[in-house]
Amino acid sequence: MSRLRVLLYETPHDPHMNLAFEEAFARARATGVVGDTLRIWRNSNAVVIGYFQEAAIEVNMSVAEARGIRVVRRFTGGGAVYHDLGNLNFAIALRPRERGESAIDYLYSHVIKGVLNALKLLGAAPRLENVNDVVVGGRKVAGIAASTRWGGMFLHGCLLVSTDLGVLSEVLRVPKEKLRDKGVSEVKYRVANLEEVLGRRVDYYELVDAIVRGYEELLGAEAYFDIPSREELEAAKILYEYKYSRDEWNLQ
Repeated sequence: MSRLRVLLYETPHDPHMNLAFEEAFARARATGVVGDTLRIWRNSNAVVIGYFQEAAIEVNMSVAEARGIRVVRRFTGGGAVYHDLGNLNFAIALRPRERGESAIDYLYSHVIKGVLNALKLLGAAPRLENVNDVVVGGRKVAGIAASTRWGGMFLHGCLLVSTDLGVLSEVLRVPKEKLRDKGVSEVKYRVANLEEVLGRRVDYYELVDAIVRGYEELLGAEAYFDIPSREELEAAKILYEYKYSRDEWNLQ
């Protein structure tokens, strides 16, 4: 049986470092420095925008400034998401595929199912919409993005658990006209917390256990918990200093 490395490493009060480490461990797996890795982590009070987005279009910057919400760009595409300690982020980096369907198709058709497995273990009945939206009861509870940069396979997402949806609606702009022009369902912006759709409180450790088990089942792997490697931490520091801490990366 293969093994799946699990990291709970996070810097919740420094979203810039959290995103720097996200890229660092994705690169580490792509280049073979570490094995297949699942990371579970949290951010406090941040908006994370996609690689191709403009911060001023996607984010109400005056609200962000007034509330002390930091804006950080990630290296993957997709839409803007609001992070607080009421959501849980997950990311998985896998060895490159040698044959079969393209890596990006494999990520969205297969690897994404790990989070669906996790939600089923928690008692939900999830489905996918718009390729990368995880929906329960007609409302979005998670958004997913993926990348095949550096020759690796990487997928990550943000799961709404008990997020302050009032702040989310204030700080994120909703470009509904643009969505309709692209034929994208508005479920993308019809969101709900997992606790609301389940009708009960969901503990952090219950969530972590479900996500780990969901990916163990999907990949036929045995999970083990680990700490970041020296190479990952050193790369994250460099990425933080020269990229993720800089306005020219985050806000342009």
